[in-house]
Amino acid sequence: MAAVKPQVGQAQRLVVKIGSALLVGAEGLKTDWLTALAMDVVAAKKRGADVVLVSSGSIALGRRVLGLPLGPLPLEQSQAAAAVGQIRLARAYEEILAPHGVTTAQVLVTLEDTDDRRRYLNSRATMETLLSMGVVPIVNENDTVATDEIRFGDNDRLAAQIAVTVGADQLILLSDVDGFYSANPKEDPTAVRFEVVEHITPEIEAMAGDPISGLSKGGMKTKLLAAKTAVAGGCAMAIMEGSVSRPLTALSEGANCTWFLPEGDPQAARKRWIAAMKPRGEVIVDAGAVGALAQGKSLLPAGVTKVTGRFGRGEPVTIAGPDGAALGKGLVRYTAEEARTIAGHRSGEIEALLGYPGRAALVHRDDMVIG
Repeated sequence: MAAVKPQVGQAQRLVVKIGSALLVGAEGLKTDWLTALAMDVVAAKKRGADVVLVSSGSIALGRRVLGLPLGPLPLEQSQAAAAVGQIRLARAYEEILAPHGVTTAQVLVTLEDTDDRRRYLNSRATMETLLSMGVVPIVNENDTVATDEIRFGDNDRLAAQIAVTVGADQLILLSDVDGFYSANPKEDPTAVRFEVVEHITPEIEAMAGDPISGLSKGGMKTKLLAAKTAVAGGCAMAIMEGSVSRPLTALSEGANCTWFLPEGDPQAARKRWIAAMKPRGEVIVDAGAVGALAQGKSLLPAGVTKVTGRFGRGEPVTIAGPDGAALGKGLVRYTAEEARTIAGHRSGEIEALLGYPGRAALVHRDDMVIG
């Protein structure tokens, strides 16, 4: 049975990665293309989808403003170009989406923000709040301070990390190629494009080539790394040629692309990840909290009777009932000392107890697995 392609029009949470070569040309920012993309974003939001844009282009845009040449730049010049380009890039997205009543937010991250558990939870909470308010986050690497990301990094991989972080069900890489090929189609006329990749095998990995564009850093190898991250997190990923006007509309109408199929759904993948962690402590809850957790609610401090162990924010803990029997695991949003301080208290008392505003939930429902 042939694999069923995902439909971009059915995405509930969509992450779109935009490459530098699509966004910035010899004359600067490609405003007409960006304006058309805005129509796709608006259409997705009108049908109820959350949208996150992971946009390259700050260095490409900044280097033009600063008069820097094409080709590799010294680290300091890359950081300077990023600093100049970021503000212009954010303003461009704001100007094309604001007339449609869409609010944008600039989110600058590095891969470290997804590797460190505490920073990961903070990033995830911020993104979730923005999306819940209908905001379209514009995400980019913080190239003004990052070093490894500028030398080796790429927004393909970052986009995949963001897709997993926000629990997206689809990631679309708008690129300068129309899919994943058996070889570089610009060098090998016999190269064949894959319509669907169900499993990323060693044979598939061996087919990845090197970057083609002079502006973008991400070649097919980085796109394959992104695909591995995305599908493992339950997110389908597509690679398509994005220079056409309204690329998401083109994709929905059958434009060439390659889909990488997910392994399960995002929430299930996240639950497996949490369930596999070794707990650093234990949180005992009362009968009322047991009932609330059974209904899929978050764990509030008021329902906690005891906290044991030593753990930091974002680390895994066991959640146990009044009899000590384990109910599940979760990623806690407070340190062990903070958790002991607020245990048994209402969320409205957290600021008075800790001296600063905290998060209402001790363990959010999206960060726990029960049963």
